[in-house]
Amino acid sequence: MREIRMVDLKTQYEKIKNEIDKAIQQVLDSTAFINGSEVRDFKLKLEEYLNIPYVIPCGNGTDALLVSMMALDLKPGDEVITPGFTFIATVEAIALLGLTPVIVDVNPDTFTIAPEAVREAITDKTRAIIPVHLFGQCADMDKILNLAKQNNLFVIEDTAQAMGAEFIPANNTRKKAGTIGDIGCTSFFPSKNLACYGDGGAVFTHDKNLAEKITSIVNHGSKKKYYHERIGVNSRLDTLQAAILNVKIRYLDQYNVARQLVAGYYDKAFQHQPKLKIPVRANYSSHVFHQYTLQLENTINREDLMAHLKSKGIPSMVYYPVPMHKQPAFESFQKSYAEFPVTEKLCKTVLSLPIHTEMDEEQLNYITRTLMDFIN
Repeated sequence: MREIRMVDLKTQYEKIKNEIDKAIQQVLDSTAFINGSEVRDFKLKLEEYLNIPYVIPCGNGTDALLVSMMALDLKPGDEVITPGFTFIATVEAIALLGLTPVIVDVNPDTFTIAPEAVREAITDKTRAIIPVHLFGQCADMDKILNLAKQNNLFVIEDTAQAMGAEFIPANNTRKKAGTIGDIGCTSFFPSKNLACYGDGGAVFTHDKNLAEKITSIVNHGSKKKYYHERIGVNSRLDTLQAAILNVKIRYLDQYNVARQLVAGYYDKAFQHQPKLKIPVRANYSSHVFHQYTLQLENTINREDLMAHLKSKGIPSMVYYPVPMHKQPAFESFQKSYAEFPVTEKLCKTVLSLPIHTEMDEEQLNYITRTLMDFIN
């Protein structure tokens, strides 16, 4: 049996090695390492895939969030609502701009931002909502968009973990994750469903004016070299990474199907075990399984289970062990009346198993049997 990894980038690379190597070599031959033609090609490919008119590549997913808020002219003191069960980048980008992150609880089934918690958190200082499409499926965007419309708020989607997922609104007009709100943001970190071999990110929008501002901001606030109309940053997608993404975007749907098949295998193995809660699929979103995350009954010692799996050569991870409202970095932003029962429970009970595009039945059978042996 092959070694089991949380993410098997090596085997994935070996399957498309000739295409990747050729794409990289073309960049080396051209020596256009910054803003080469591959960046433009990838921008167009991603616009077509997402069915959105404007994609702006950038340096990483955190920058994507940062420049999005800069383009919306949010000012220090403005409040931005976002979930507490997420990676730090979502909240960090808000704080970096001097804005006030307002952290709220999440849905106990999907782990995505709870619309009722958003409603309770809105004040006269609220300017935006950043829902996170966590672990591979969309947040409840119909409800989020309704709240935003009622309160004149911007919606910035963090779709770093859900590239390729589809939102299915009440009117059944399917849209790709990240194309539903005012702005979508993503990361191409190596472990993502659509991933490069370093850092990379992108911002997408339907709004031409926003797209022009974001394009300027990622290039030092400039449209013309040495002429700077606004304060910006240096956040460009590297040409080598764009070349890699040009290859891998052709396989994105295939990769997502592979992840869904792994999730289906896990579901079948665990669905009748009362001590485990398998991932819930929302009826308003497809799920592309960036992570496969179980909830453990509190009688199961998570650390002992992880140690058992590790002793058998099976990695596992906890996403995320510390909620955002308990991170020392954000203590000064917390409101004394805020409560996070779902987030705090999830941080103590979730466990993610290996899931990636290269898993085979032998590995899956071994993982599920080993886990069930411990529980039983």
